Amino acid sequence: MIVLLALLIEWMVGDPASDLHPVAVFGRFAERVERRLYRDTRVAGCMAWTVAVGAASVLIIALLAIASRTGLGWLAGAAVLWATLGWRSLLAHAAAVAEASDLSAAREAVGHIVGRDVDAMSEIDVRRAALESLAENASDAVVAPLFWAAIGGPLAAAAYRWINTLDAMWGHRSQRFQHFGWAAARADDLASWVPARLTALFFLVAAHCWPEAGWRSQATAHASPNAGWPETALAQGLKVRLGGPVWRRGQSEDRPWMGPAHGVEPTEASLNAGLRLTHRALLLAAALAVIACR
Repeated sequence: MIVLLALLIEWMVGDPASDLHPVAVFGRFAERVERRLYRDTRVAGCMAWTVAVGAASVLIIALLAIASRTGLGWLAGAAVLWATLGWRSLLAHAAAVAEASDLSAAREAVGHIVGRDVDAMSEIDVRRAALESLAENASDAVVAPLFWAAIGGPLAAAAYRWINTLDAMWGHRSQRFQHFGWAAARADDLASWVPARLTALFFLVAAHCWPEAGWRSQATAHASPNAGWPETALAQGLKVRLGGPVWRRGQSEDRPWMGPAHGVEPTEASLNAGLRLTHRALLLAAALAVIACR
């Protein structure tokens, strides 16, 4: 009931862009925690992570408990789960890239969903980046919250969202977060491990695709222990070539290529096909989550 209601709200309302969105509020709280506890050490990062996730989780526990006493626990649970989902916004951001009127507009649109230098991107680079973001965030924004909701209810889904948000804030490799962000990155790696592989399976099933030999090697060659799985599966399902070198903060990063041996460069049609395939894969994930939570 809770999962189905949360999915219905997500389908009808989507992810409202507001400073009062729970994830946005949590992000501002985490920034304050960082300012107070920051030291360039793993110990400080672990402390900050524990304070941020712990405080937010205690608040959710309290809200759910209060709602339960008034007989509205199911509604509060659905609202909490809905706040962790980003299904409509995920598809909308990728669709904005596909619908861009020219290369400049496409670069601007893809710049909202990837942390790469977009100014010199070609049309192929833009489509590749959009598809990779679509694949990775299908796991992070939909499959993972549903998976954790099936395991531990709305509270577990909310905790996953806090973990994933802290990874985005602190988990990247930069001079400031080299040590402080270690806990955030490792926690997200663990929390996303199963959902990422489930997302890859959903992509392959939705595409009616039997991947070529060696696709697991492509997935594990990715710098992220999880992102490579859905990205490689989407590349296999669409029969396109993803991955390759990217530019971040003026520096080139070598990344492995993903996709079948004779995969083609992604076209406009490939991007639209990727949107449809992602939607089918997420429908499969949603159906299984509803069944698991009955």
